[in-house]
Amino acid sequence: MTSVITGDIIHSQKVEPEIWLTVLKTELNEIGENPINWDIFRGDSFQLEISDPLEALRTAIKIKASLKAIKEIDVRMAIGIGEKSHHSNTITESNGSAFVYSGEQFEQLKKERQNLAISSPWTNFNRDMNLILKLSLIIMDNWSINSAVMVKIAMENPDKSQKELGELIGIKQNSVSNRLKRAYFDELIEITNLYQTKLKELL
Repeated sequence: MTSVITGDIIHSQKVEPEIWLTVLKTELNEIGENPINWDIFRGDSFQLEISDPLEALRTAIKIKASLKAIKEIDVRMAIGIGEKSHHSNTITESNGSAFVYSGEQFEQLKKERQNLAISSPWTNFNRDMNLILKLSLIIMDNWSINSAVMVKIAMENPDKSQKELGELIGIKQNSVSNRLKRAYFDELIEITNLYQTKLKELL
């Protein structure tokens, strides 16, 4: 089993491409190599394979936080979980149910004007997680730049204290605490933990 994220940048034309492209490529390069594990196509669309499906949701939230830290930019992503039946040196030429689930869910997201959802072979898992994600998007879609930056840094440094996180960007511990609370960071981590727990039972 593997997982595939298909996504595109929302409002990409409002910002110089180099700005959000640099951020997106940095995030994708942390996960794998281009073009085997990820690729950017049609200007502002991308596809990414995450070989451990347990990490897919956490990765998607981190990508969203990184891009929401840019004024006016957001991202739409569909996570597909399934098999990889055809391996290619280019991700866009690879295939399997994970790719199909991701692509079909992505098209559905565009129709529903929703920014994050999951598709897998397990109907109940999809239903439960997508309801939770729909509610969590009320928070994530409305992150301020400060909140998005704070979420990104906290996810990149899970072992650091709030004081240490503050030192990384030059703010006090109480400011870190307030920003994480406004971003509902603890609740989002609970959601990623729930996702992993439910998925482990199915894999």
